[in-house]
Amino acid sequence: MSQHPPASEAAQAASTHDADTPNLDFAGTTPYEDYVQADVLTHLQHPLSDDPGEMVFLVTTQVMELWFTVIVHEWQTAAGALRRDDLPVAMAALKRSTYELQSLNASWQPLAHLTPVQFNSYRGALGEGSGFQSAMYRRLEFLLGEKSASMLVPHRGAPRVHAELEKALHEPSLYDEVLRFLARRGHAVPAAVLDRDATLRYEPDPAVEEVWQRIYAGSQEDELVRLGEALTEVAELVWRWRNDHLVATRRAMGAKTGTGGSPGVSWLEKRARHNVFPELWTARSHV
Repeated sequence: MSQHPPASEAAQAASTHDADTPNLDFAGTTPYEDYVQADVLTHLQHPLSDDPGEMVFLVTTQVMELWFTVIVHEWQTAAGALRRDDLPVAMAALKRSTYELQSLNASWQPLAHLTPVQFNSYRGALGEGSGFQSAMYRRLEFLLGEKSASMLVPHRGAPRVHAELEKALHEPSLYDEVLRFLARRGHAVPAAVLDRDATLRYEPDPAVEEVWQRIYAGSQEDELVRLGEALTEVAELVWRWRNDHLVATRRAMGAKTGTGGSPGVSWLEKRARHNVFPELWTARSHV
C-alpha cells in the first residue's frame, strides 16, 4: 500500500506547514489560465517549414497583432473621450499608447537582422501572405486618418472583419475628433475640415496649421499644448515603426517584390515619408 497522501492532501499539508506556499490545488484550470487564455495563445503557432527561424517570425508577427489590438483600443478610447470633451481621459489613453507603441516597435528586434538567405529559408511558407493584409493594422491606420476604401478588398471573404473595417472607414479618425474638439474650444478649424468625408484620407490644411501655430505660440502650460505634444509623440513613434519596418525589410530582401505581390521596399519608403497629424509638424516652422 502506498504511503504517499493524495495530491490534494499533500497540497493542504504544504500550506499548513508553510504559510508562504501559494495555493496549488485547483478543481479545474488555474485562475491565471482562465483569465489570460495562455494555453490558447501558446498553441496558435503552426510553422509550415522545417526552418527553426520561422517560429520566431510567426510569434513576433502574432505579438505585433496583439499590440495593434491594444493600441486601437487606446485610440478609440481617446477619440470617444474627445467627443465627450473629456480631455483627461483622452490624454491618459494617448499616454498609455505611447508606451505600447514603444513595445510594438521593440518587437522588430528579433527580425531586424535577418539576412536574405535566412528569410528565404521560410519565406515560401507565407505564400501570398503580407503584413499589409492585417485587418487590425488597417484599423490602426484608419484611426490615424489614413483612410482608403480599397484596403477593404482583401477582407471581402471574412464578413465580420470586413464589417468592422467598413465601420471604421466611415467613422471619424482620432485626428478628426481632435480637430472637432479644438473647434468646440473656439479655434478656427474650417467647416470644410470638420465636415469632410471621413472615408477619405486626411489631407493637411493651412488653416489647421495656423490653429496649431497659435496654440504652440501661447502658454506652454496650456492643456492644448500638452494635447499637441501627446499627439506628436504618437506620430513620432508611428514614424519610427514605419522606418524600422523599412530597414528590416531592406536587410531581409532588398528591393525584391514583397510577399503577396506588394511593392515591398518602395511602398514602405513612401509610407515612411508621410507624416501622421501633418500640421503638428509644419506649424513648428512658424512658431
